[in-house]
Amino acid sequence: MPASRPSDAVIGPIAEAIDAGWTKQVGFLRALVRQPSDNPPGDCSSHAEVTAGLLEELGFTVERHAVPAEVVRTAGMVSCTNLIVRRRFGDGPVVALNAHGDVVPPGDGWTHDPYGGEVIDGVMYGRGVAVSKSDFATYAFALLALEAIAGRLSGTVELHLTYDEETGGGIGPAWILGQGLSQPDYAISAGFSHAVVTAHNGCLHLEVTVRGRSAHAAKPDEGADAIEAMTAVLQALYAERRDFPQRVSKIPGIGHPNLTVGLVNGGINTNVVPDRCTVRLDRRMTPEEDPAAVEAGLRAVIEAAVAGRAGINVEINRVLLASPLRRLDGAERLIDPVQHHARRLLGEEVPVEGVPLYTDARLYAEAGVPTIGYGAGPRTFLDANGHRADERLVLSDLRVATEVVALAVAEVLATP
Repeated sequence: MPASRPSDAVIGPIAEAIDAGWTKQVGFLRALVRQPSDNPPGDCSSHAEVTAGLLEELGFTVERHAVPAEVVRTAGMVSCTNLIVRRRFGDGPVVALNAHGDVVPPGDGWTHDPYGGEVIDGVMYGRGVAVSKSDFATYAFALLALEAIAGRLSGTVELHLTYDEETGGGIGPAWILGQGLSQPDYAISAGFSHAVVTAHNGCLHLEVTVRGRSAHAAKPDEGADAIEAMTAVLQALYAERRDFPQRVSKIPGIGHPNLTVGLVNGGINTNVVPDRCTVRLDRRMTPEEDPAAVEAGLRAVIEAAVAGRAGINVEINRVLLASPLRRLDGAERLIDPVQHHARRLLGEEVPVEGVPLYTDARLYAEAGVPTIGYGAGPRTFLDANGHRADERLVLSDLRVATEVVALAVAEVLATP
């Protein structure tokens, strides 16, 4: 055993503490699933209060940080309260454990109650049970387990439980860090229980509005057709993405850039030349790409597509810019113990890789904090039905992830 690895005197008490609290941990997660926190609409303060109450029942002191109403409205939400729990074991590094409690709405097709937290054959069902209310439970009970070896630790563990990941994280982790409420040295953010995530794609959302001039359909030459002009924009955008499959990232799991036009809206009536057409596009960026250059390039393509068309002008507004997650120096302090203990408990190789979606982990990395994604989530997003009907979590993954996180943090905070 390497000298840096915890001994049986550490592993045993942590495992015993997790086992002793297992029934309570499952009930904790079920209670979180049963309290809706759909975003949109993003009225999430009630879920934060339920979570805070559950944490206080476990003996934690919970800080409630309500985001100002005007800031919440600007983010497109109704209410948001971020929760912070701090446990200081002595002088040493600060490790933040971050997960989000807001979830996408359930949608149709469920065969289980999306707010039921039903358990069948060791699997819990419900919206958010895997993404990422599960890691509220992972991190809270990992911190509880560390109490069993408190005398061996030097440093601080913080829980950052936030509520705006589905709308970009700007009033969650970014707000906590920007307000100076926390200055962590390391961060673990919600992730996958069968991989250590060190990179993910970025995302750019643009809203493009082409404006023309209305006219009667009997005399279309008196107008300027905004939808016709928008078809040129769409053709240019689709041409732009044709070579994306050949631009594969060097980071395993990332894949290649993507571009999707997800919303189209325009026109006045069937017998009227349309004076407006609006689309929203989603551009996924690999960690190798520069977000500013990607945005500038797209704007140039869009503007060139309508240049010179009489009576036509175009407006381009950025809706969202989420930078890619890139691995920072120092992240190995988290990667190595997580990979070691996950491999030991799962009995399989645990890869270090990227994921094509984007997460709140990037916000810690942007602040200069070495960050990884790891938690009780699924082997793959599809396995868990993430963002789909019958979202599910294999509870044994929750048990493994809790021990892995506790032991990894124990290594970072080990008394010299």
